[in-house]
Amino acid sequence: MNLAKILFTPALNTVKDAVRISLDLFKIMVPVVIIVKILQELNLIGYLAAPLGPVMKMVGLPGEMGLVWATALVNNIYSGLIVFLSLAQDQPLTAAQATILGTMILVAHSMPVELRVVQSCGPKLGFQLLARMGGALLMGLVLHLIYQNFHLLQGPANILLTPDNSAIDKTILQWATGEIRNLISIFFIIFCLLAVMRILTKIKVIAAMDFILRPFLTMMGIGSKASALTVVGLTMGLSYGGGMIIHESKSGNINKKDVFYSLTLMSLCHSLIEDTLLLMMIGGHVSGLFWGRLIMSCLLVAGLVQFTKFIPEYLSDKYLWGLPKKS
Repeated sequence: MNLAKILFTPALNTVKDAVRISLDLFKIMVPVVIIVKILQELNLIGYLAAPLGPVMKMVGLPGEMGLVWATALVNNIYSGLIVFLSLAQDQPLTAAQATILGTMILVAHSMPVELRVVQSCGPKLGFQLLARMGGALLMGLVLHLIYQNFHLLQGPANILLTPDNSAIDKTILQWATGEIRNLISIFFIIFCLLAVMRILTKIKVIAAMDFILRPFLTMMGIGSKASALTVVGLTMGLSYGGGMIIHESKSGNINKKDVFYSLTLMSLCHSLIEDTLLLMMIGGHVSGLFWGRLIMSCLLVAGLVQFTKFIPEYLSDKYLWGLPKKS
C-alpha cells in the first residue's frame, strides 16, 4: 500500500505538470499553426522568399534556395525539405552548399511558433528574431568562407531522402488529424522528459551535471537552475526545453537573465541529434550541422553575455530579456 502510494503520487504530479506545460505550449502553437496553414493555402509563402535570393547568393547558394529557407522559416524543417527535394534536380548542390543551407535552416526555422514560445518566457521578440536570422546568416557566411577557401566538401551532395508527394496533397482533415497527433506526441514527450528529470534529480545526476557544467555555464551566463533545462533544449528541441522554462519562469524559479541567455542559446542551437541527422540526409556534413552550429552558438552567446554587461538595466528590460511573466 505504501509502495503504491509512493509511486502513485509522483506519477500523478508528473501528469498534472505535463498537462500544464503542454497547455501553455498549445495556447501558443495552435493559433500559429492555423495561420501558417492559411498562408500555405493562399500561396503567400513564396512572397517571403523573394528578398532572400540575394542572401542566398551571399552565402554561396543559388537564389532559388531562398524558397526552401522561407518555407522552413514560417512552417518547419520538414516543409522546407519538401520544397528542397522538388528543386534539387534542377538545382544540384555541393556538399558544402547543402551543409550551409542545412545549418541556416537549423538555426532559423518554425519562427512563428518558436518565437512565441520564447516570448512567453519574457525575452523580447524583436531581439530573438534578430538573433536567429542574424545568427543563421553569420553561420552560413562563416561556413561558406571556410569551405570555399580551404576547398572542402566541393563534391556533389549525397541526397538520401526521396520526395513524399503525399505530404503536399493532404486534405484539410488529414492535415488537422496529423497536427492533433503531433500535439499528443508533444504531451507524451514532455511527460517522459519530466519523469526522467525527476528521476535524475532524485538520484543526484542533475546535481552532478550542474557541478560539471557550472564553469562552462558561468562563462555563458546561464545559472545552475536553468542548466538542466538548457540541456533538454539543446538535445531535444526548443519547444520541449522552452515549454519547461515557461513553467519555471512563471513560477519565479529562474531569474530573467538566466531565462534570456538560456533561451537565446537554445534558439540558436537545439535538437542537436535529431535535426542534425535529418539534414545530413540531404547531403549536409556534420562539421557544419553539428560542430559548427554548436561552437558558433556558444561563442555568440558568450559574446552576448559580455556585451550586456555594458547595457543599462532599464534598456535590457525594455529590449532584451524583458520581465518574467507570472501565471
